[in-house]
Amino acid sequence: MSRTVNSSVTIGGETIAPGESKSVDIPLAAMYTHTDVGLTVHVINGKRPGPCLLLTAAVHGDEINGVEIIRRVLGIKELSKLRGTLLAIPVVNVHGFLNQSRYLPDGRDLNRCFPGSQRGSLAGRVAYTLANDILGHCSHCIDLHTGARHRTNLPQIRVDLSRDDTRDLAMAFGSPVILDAKLREGSFRETAAEKGIPLLLYEAGEALRFDEFSIRAGTRGVVNIMRELGMLARKNRSKKIPEVAIADDSRWVRAPCSGVMRALVRLGARVKKGTILAYIADPVGLTQVPVIAPAESIVIGLTNLPLIHEGEALFHLANYSKQIHQVADQVVNFHDTFGTAEDEEEPFFIGEDESLEN
Repeated sequence: MSRTVNSSVTIGGETIAPGESKSVDIPLAAMYTHTDVGLTVHVINGKRPGPCLLLTAAVHGDEINGVEIIRRVLGIKELSKLRGTLLAIPVVNVHGFLNQSRYLPDGRDLNRCFPGSQRGSLAGRVAYTLANDILGHCSHCIDLHTGARHRTNLPQIRVDLSRDDTRDLAMAFGSPVILDAKLREGSFRETAAEKGIPLLLYEAGEALRFDEFSIRAGTRGVVNIMRELGMLARKNRSKKIPEVAIADDSRWVRAPCSGVMRALVRLGARVKKGTILAYIADPVGLTQVPVIAPAESIVIGLTNLPLIHEGEALFHLANYSKQIHQVADQVVNFHDTFGTAEDEEEPFFIGEDESLEN
């Protein structure tokens, strides 16, 4: 006999009954100022049964687009009719967030420290708390990231496509690019996979910058997943979700020399083999060296800093076996869908769920 009422959820010693919402602070290692630092988990427990979806952001403390995506998702009126449970952690790496840093104070990358240790480094303890106190409640997870400092990414989903469950979710998210990304040792994705929990990693925008295009696309993608999982009601769509392109592989084009770079292509551009992506010149302009595209590709990531050292990664190119012009059109359509018109009031304010309909 199937349940008609959701179960209670206990996190951080607090129990959230069906139909209740609560913010729970789980203690972490305090700062040396004797100030307590906690991992804040927003719990929305629906009245009716369904999946348990975890949203995480700022695993790297300077990647802040996901913080705003979660804020907008938590403001959706439809959550009052939620099936299942939504767990949201806007800031996982609290220390890094406070210091505007990718890393924790011990210099470690949190996303290489899973599953962590209860008695290990600071990063190991944060990873242990997330992996053991939170992740075990979940059936699905979306981890929100951006590019590193001075690097920006076209909205993209990175996922292990060998698993049907994650592949289907990746398609439902609606990102313009999907990359088949193998699991990295010590990553949050690897720990989720070992627990049998499908996890999507969303990459979009640049560290320490709000990018409205990436935020709108990410917010819509999370809602698409919640509809796909049956947590929110499906809507009759007046507009079709932009098609998804699965890349065969991707590569970084690196600087052939040091100097000052003048980029010639934009994020999302289609480039042909032999296209000049940029020129690198010395500061007085006596020499100029082109940066060449090695194959017909779509630009899905690039550096925004023109001061370049030889060997530095400059352009991230995705390769496709299908007709490249179709992929380029999909990227343009995606940008048209989520780009902000100058005369358009910004969507996704708290309580304005009408804009979530496609």
